[in-house]
Amino acid sequence: MQEKRWAQVWMTIGLLWFLLAIAVAPTNKIYQQGLVALLWVPAIFFSWSARFRLRELFYEQRWIYLPMLGLLVWSLISLAWTNTPDLAREAKRLLYIVVFLLFFPVFANGRPERVIRIMQWGGIGLAATALVAIVRFYGVDGNDWTSRLQGLGELSHPILGGYVIGLAAVWLAFWPPNNRRMQGVWAVALGLLCAFVMLSQSRGAGVALFFTILAMPVWSGDRRSRIIAAVALIVAVLAVWFFESFVVARGVSYRPQILIASLQMISEHPWLGLGLGGNYRVFASDLYFDHTHNLFTHVTIELGLPGLLLWCAIWLAVLYEAWKVRETLYAKGIIGIWLFSTLAMQFDAASLSGTPRPEWFISWLPVGLASLLVWARANSDACDKISRST
Repeated sequence: MQEKRWAQVWMTIGLLWFLLAIAVAPTNKIYQQGLVALLWVPAIFFSWSARFRLRELFYEQRWIYLPMLGLLVWSLISLAWTNTPDLAREAKRLLYIVVFLLFFPVFANGRPERVIRIMQWGGIGLAATALVAIVRFYGVDGNDWTSRLQGLGELSHPILGGYVIGLAAVWLAFWPPNNRRMQGVWAVALGLLCAFVMLSQSRGAGVALFFTILAMPVWSGDRRSRIIAAVALIVAVLAVWFFESFVVARGVSYRPQILIASLQMISEHPWLGLGLGGNYRVFASDLYFDHTHNLFTHVTIELGLPGLLLWCAIWLAVLYEAWKVRETLYAKGIIGIWLFSTLAMQFDAASLSGTPRPEWFISWLPVGLASLLVWARANSDACDKISRST
């Protein structure tokens, strides 16, 4: 049933909504409601007709989904000692994650090229929002060019906006169109995305983007990847040369102090943690911070060392599955997305079980996309064809 034209249109709109409405939806509530109608509902509705695909996926990627099951069970158990007042809300958020991950194999139905096409258009769409944000922030609002650029919608935070836009630059770089008519659009879109990251002055996003692009030739050793890596190196050197004052002006932003304070908090509850959704604040350098600015320490504070080990098992299994088929176009993109997300997690992201938000782009989106690696090698020719026809 999921192969019906109307079903594919429904789910295509759902994935585009997830990718683009984060920047264009008027409110977060509308964004969430759109996800329910366009992504959660079809994922559940078509899961029965896609049960054979799901069975194949769970068997072939058991090293991802066994620790995933363990993480979900441990998270539910931790509700017994969490200090959050709304236990039902936290359990519901876990359901959101499960359905989100279920969506990708149901939508693709063994054809990763479908997702590549939507990700290409999603990246171009995010580039358009980046252009609008630049024009509005500096042109319409009249902010000085030294000010940190703010994106649209949920991407108005310079750091989180930089992460989402930076990740879009990564997947566009790895999944470009080979159609000559679209290559110009692709190049402009990639330039706009990189410009947004630079203007946001998010050093975490900038470092993650730079090292990911620089490392492209390691697993994607074609001429195009070497050219893109060389251009990235030149741009990075010029950026540091001309804008060194902006790079060093904010110092290390208390990150070492926050890390030390976070480790101290972990040592107080090393095995059980505070529980899923546990409320906490980090006290460092006579200041309070809302979170640890690091996804791994955040998970450990909430879910203890068992939660950390389970999350690390999931995350490393994603890389393992991608590396096995690294010669395919789809896997090359997944490895790039994984590397960018891993670097980004170290600097600011600290939400794993919250409702869909910018942090999902560097946590659950890579896991969802990785579910299609099962069929990547069998459909490598189709993926290349999609790139040529886009």
